[in-house]
Amino acid sequence: MIHRAIGLLIQPRSQWQSIAQFSEKQYTLALLYPAILGLIPVISWYYGTTQTGWSVGGEITRLTTDSAFNIAVLFFLTQLFAIWIIGYFIHWMSKTYGADSSAIKGMALAGFMATPILIAGVIGVSPNFGIDMLIGIVAVSYSVYLLYIGIPIVFDMPEERGFLYASAMVGVALVIVIAVMCGSVILWDMGFAPEFVD
Repeated sequence: MIHRAIGLLIQPRSQWQSIAQFSEKQYTLALLYPAILGLIPVISWYYGTTQTGWSVGGEITRLTTDSAFNIAVLFFLTQLFAIWIIGYFIHWMSKTYGADSSAIKGMALAGFMATPILIAGVIGVSPNFGIDMLIGIVAVSYSVYLLYIGIPIVFDMPEERGFLYASAMVGVALVIVIAVMCGSVILWDMGFAPEFVD
């Protein structure tokens, strides 16, 4: 798994060509990839928000361990759900673009595409708004790049059609991000709001 993550960051085209040769069983096993890699941001942010803390105007702010744990569990489940929903839409839209897919294959591809975002989650160990935003933008940009080069390779289609397919998936991902933000507000209202250390 580590070699796959490093490969997607360093040699994405050759990794996508390797992924394109996967059997259905390998795609099924690949569903664990974002679950395992997704522990990086969850553990990092849990540690960063409870131990390191962050500063706004000079004073260090931290979350209580109970509050941070509840939020970390929801964070883990939400990121997995979001990745797999994007993957389901990769499958759902495949016929429109003449691609041969399955729900498992689409979900696995979405997990591989999220690699930079999940690895960049390590920045949560030391929360800093400016640095986190910069690294987050770079990670999201690289994930979109992986999407644009991966779709044509994995689905063996012309780059022009792959570009349209990937662009549609970017639109789907943006809708899911907005849905997650709305869901966060609802969950905060239901009692999962962060509790700060006095």
